[in-house]
Amino acid sequence: MTTAKLFWSGHTQAVLLPKEFRFDASEVRIRRDGNAVVLEPVEGGWDWLDRIEPFTDDAVAAALEEVPDQFAGQAVA
Repeated sequence: MTTAKLFWSGHTQAVLLPKEFRFDASEVRIRRDGNAVVLEPVEGGWDWLDRIEPFTDDAVAAALEEVPDQFAGQAVA
């Protein structure tokens, strides 16, 4: 397991990340998950689109299908 050094900068605690854990971002989100602290890069507005797969033809066809009359106007739970 890789470890990192903690240090203080004024009244703020900081982590010196090893090279293989560097972020390609200028900002990270931080949250607690139990006893762990999780850092995630904050991405630009539409950058997430580059990571998703395109819809399959079947998915597009299913999305374009008309809703049968028996279900029209019913609320979806």
